[in-house]
Amino acid sequence: MTTHYSLLLCVLNMLVFSVLQIMGTNKIPGVIVFGDSTVDAGNNNHIPTLARSNFLPYGQDFEGGKPTGRFCNGRLTTDFLAEMLGIKHSIPAYLDTAFGIEDFVTGVTFASAATGYDVATSKVLSVIPLSEELENFKEYLEKLTSFLGKDGAVKAARESLYFISIGTNDFIENYFTMPGRSSHFTIDEYENFLLGIARNFLTELYNLGARKLSLSGLPPCGCLPIARTLNHISVIPSLEELNRASKDFNVRLQHLMASLNKELKGIKLVYADIYHPLLHIIQNPDQYGFENIEEGCCGTGTIEFAVLCEAGNPLTCTDPSKYVFFDAVHPSEKVYGIVANILMNTTVPHLLK
Repeated sequence: MTTHYSLLLCVLNMLVFSVLQIMGTNKIPGVIVFGDSTVDAGNNNHIPTLARSNFLPYGQDFEGGKPTGRFCNGRLTTDFLAEMLGIKHSIPAYLDTAFGIEDFVTGVTFASAATGYDVATSKVLSVIPLSEELENFKEYLEKLTSFLGKDGAVKAARESLYFISIGTNDFIENYFTMPGRSSHFTIDEYENFLLGIARNFLTELYNLGARKLSLSGLPPCGCLPIARTLNHISVIPSLEELNRASKDFNVRLQHLMASLNKELKGIKLVYADIYHPLLHIIQNPDQYGFENIEEGCCGTGTIEFAVLCEAGNPLTCTDPSKYVFFDAVHPSEKVYGIVANILMNTTVPHLLK
């Protein structure tokens, strides 16, 4: 770990402590999560899909070296956030039968790896569409009512923090690689289509009692190892075009959120910037102690993810902390921890005002 990285973590941890002091006695009942593989803790383990990560080397640095279904060598950003908020060490997957409502009351994720806003995206690898994540949440609210009583469940839903991370697969897995949507929509039209789905989803969550919501924008998609690989063989547009699409969608997403903050009384809908923190890490790896920014730790690091990542692959790295990406799509635990620290000091305070 470099001096720069140690100093950064020290400063960020001091800021986190300040935020927790400001929170005072405002107890947050739970953390509720929706989205894709960046926040899926293992829901896909319980559905028939190839988009799974319940095997090593995934989870090798998780507590007990357990591959949980997280697309990472350890914990995710939402796990770190839950711990920083003093709630729990990690957030369980809703479909994981090892956990029950007594566990989910303080935190649960409905996310499904490889899904997107667009239902067509979820069909590519037969995963849970966003609409079904919402249905599972409704079922959860019924269980919560039985567990806490009606008033307790309403309060828990209202005071919990909601983190939503989704959208990357709509572009990388769907629009730019599959013929369907790109033959019917221009990129502008497709972004507007996704934003319409996002609006409906956020409004429905509000109607179900959610009030404090963080919605992540897209990362710099052109920086993902798999994007670099596919670009080399001319399967997808230039890396610059991918990043431009990410930035454009993020701007539109923020406009939508500003509109909803005005329309929906009492909502706190806060944008979580993922793009710039990840780009800064990639452009300044030495400051964070990273040595490899272009390849994932797993296998060759160029295209492997999910079932293509195997513990026995002789090319898999021995020290994921030196890699920005753990596989060809997903960041390493170290990156997720850095991002969590940043969000704790940029996004979370706005949810707690």
